[in-house]
Amino acid sequence: MKPVVLLVDDEDTIRLFLEKTLRDEGYEAITAATGEEALELSHDELPDLILLDLKLPDMSGLEVLQRMKETLPEACIIMLTAFGDIETAVSAMKRGAFDFVSKPVNLEQLLLSIEKGLKSQSLTREVLQLRRRLRIDMDDNYIPGESPQMKEIYDVVKRVARSDTTTVLIQGESGTGKEMIANMIHKYSPRHDKPFLEINCASLPEELLESELFGHEKGSFTDAKVQKTGLLELANKGSLFLDEIGEMSLTIQVKMLRVLERMTFRRVGGTKDIKVSVRIISATNRDLKAAVDEKSFREDLYYRLKVIPIDIPPLRERKEDIHLLLKNFINLFNRQFNKRFHDIEDDVYDIILSYGWPGNIRELKNMVERIVLLEDDTVLRVQHLPASIRVSGSSPERLTTIRHLEKVLSKPFTEEGIDFEELMHDAEKELIMKAMKEAGNNQSKASRLLRLNRDKLRYRLKYFNTES
Repeated sequence: MKPVVLLVDDEDTIRLFLEKTLRDEGYEAITAATGEEALELSHDELPDLILLDLKLPDMSGLEVLQRMKETLPEACIIMLTAFGDIETAVSAMKRGAFDFVSKPVNLEQLLLSIEKGLKSQSLTREVLQLRRRLRIDMDDNYIPGESPQMKEIYDVVKRVARSDTTTVLIQGESGTGKEMIANMIHKYSPRHDKPFLEINCASLPEELLESELFGHEKGSFTDAKVQKTGLLELANKGSLFLDEIGEMSLTIQVKMLRVLERMTFRRVGGTKDIKVSVRIISATNRDLKAAVDEKSFREDLYYRLKVIPIDIPPLRERKEDIHLLLKNFINLFNRQFNKRFHDIEDDVYDIILSYGWPGNIRELKNMVERIVLLEDDTVLRVQHLPASIRVSGSSPERLTTIRHLEKVLSKPFTEEGIDFEELMHDAEKELIMKAMKEAGNNQSKASRLLRLNRDKLRYRLKYFNTES
């Protein structure tokens, strides 16, 4: 995709001239003549870079800069300023502008500044481009995805959001982003300006969960000293997200079924029916169908909840998304901790792509947060990764040694040299494991794939302690 540049200038001749110049240079140019128009376009179009004039008819460029930085903290903004406003331009730099260019504009200087600005944004641009394609608002909880699975999920989210009553059941392993999907459904629905409340059904005992959901009347039990309004009432006209719904007791399941069927309920200890309009979004990391078969989850409730099922794949099954997630989280924590990580070693990708990520996106996010907070560097390096990920991520089964060997063969030796014995040992083991996997653990077939005598293969399997 072409880099998107937003040009903000109220002078028609300058705006038209620079717009043509930017397009001739291979950029996608969009323009605004006022501050308000610029703020609206920056939110809707998510430009890679913004050229912002200091003098605008409705507000100052400094005010526009400040407001843009509040909603788009990673925005790369270059100020356009008259010669006499250099002091103001310096002030803009202190407020977060990337650079300033004096007017009348020197095109060579401007294009060089734009090139430097886009280069400094290299970690941000891929994320912005994907968000533009999906038109998802800037959000620290947003989980980008280029994999076919996630694109399909986002398409379902956009379509189901148009209905404000349809129930949705989000299923996936812990840490895959179920809460984020629930938030998106609410955010893009007609209920977006109403409450979005959530509760984890596994975090509370049955009595407390019942009280939290339905509320209770004064005196309905020993500690009920005042009347309590439950989440169903508080979420009226909005959405209620029931996380880990598979842990809900059968008693409460019966009451939730009535809510879904009639949109009415009674507080604990109450005698009066309370009518509400709430969209129920639920999530679980359990196999609810298996729970139904085991009689630990009601079948009628199960089918009421999963009118629209959304299954989020684990991170290990959509590795196309890992590089973008990694950059997204680096950008997030760069802003949060005022750090300047701007690049990632190639070997880091080799390791994280081969690691299994049992904790899914949450584990990746926590790792990046720890690295950006603790490391004083501008490049994410292999040594920054936790030892458990380095060891597991470079395990023989995942062929990272083969990629390392290819790199060693393609470059001159460094002064440090290489550990020849270890590299050959790992490469031999990886090739044997790859052949065994492709042969379905059939030793005769694997020996043919490797053009290796079967007895020699058996010897190596015993040596590597991997005989099947």
